[in-house]
Amino acid sequence: MLTDILKNKNCFKLICGAGNEDVVEVERLAYLYSLAGCQFFDVCAKESVINATKSGLQKAGIKDRYICISVGSESDKHFCKAQIDKNLCANCGACREVCLQQAIDDNFQINQVKCIGCGKCIDVCPNNAINLIQKKTDLNELLPPLINLGLDCIEFHVAGDEDDIQKRWENINRMFDGILSISINRAKASDEKVVEIVEKMLSIRKPFTTIIQADGIPMSGGKDNYNSTLQAISTADLFKGKNLPAYIMVSGGTNSKTKELANLCNVDIDGVAVGSFARKIVKEYTSRDDFFENEEVLNSALEIAKNLVQSTM
Repeated sequence: MLTDILKNKNCFKLICGAGNEDVVEVERLAYLYSLAGCQFFDVCAKESVINATKSGLQKAGIKDRYICISVGSESDKHFCKAQIDKNLCANCGACREVCLQQAIDDNFQINQVKCIGCGKCIDVCPNNAINLIQKKTDLNELLPPLINLGLDCIEFHVAGDEDDIQKRWENINRMFDGILSISINRAKASDEKVVEIVEKMLSIRKPFTTIIQADGIPMSGGKDNYNSTLQAISTADLFKGKNLPAYIMVSGGTNSKTKELANLCNVDIDGVAVGSFARKIVKEYTSRDDFFENEEVLNSALEIAKNLVQSTM
């Protein structure tokens, strides 16, 4: 069971991307990281993506793997897509260089299927030609058919108005009786307010049926150093100090140094979720047309993935 892995404090979760609708990449990531020892997969809340994940796991032939989908408020950038204004675009290429998803083509069009809304392209655009477009989501329409596909967890990204957060959270609780995850960071609220929000959310849950995903700096992964993962460990430490009846997982800038830093700081975490960094280090292999057929390609990618998974145990 998923809770057993969390209790043993060796849970690795691969974040394929809440907005990543690229079913080819997701299938390959699920296959590869499952073979590497990953037990938990966080994917876009879309039937085709869930089915692609299941296909990858089936090809790997390994049981006891768990699937989580991510949902949230419309203001959360995890559920937005970037869009380029061609009237302002200077075709400088800065956006293409920083896009880890390779979602921007030679004509500076953004592939909405691959875009995860990280905003890195916006940060480097010299002409302010890129913005994020919000995707409206009705959880009452979205969740029931996806739950029927067989999910192990639903993750709720906390952002926006506090009343809206609580309303959506209560709605998810009514629809799904499995493990829930709360992904939250400290970017727009004080530590006291962040803890208050989580405590209120946990008050309607049974003890240890919830994961608190301490999201250091959301979608900031890509570098493999202590500084990148520092905020994730700091956020986890905030929740650990409150002795909340929930499991603590870290994300947001996580990499191969995350568990080591947690141990150095005496922060007792139950799992590590890695997204941008995990996808980046195998991208040259998972983007190849011969990924499944070329044994050399598979073995090279698998060695890299295994090293990352093992670093979090």
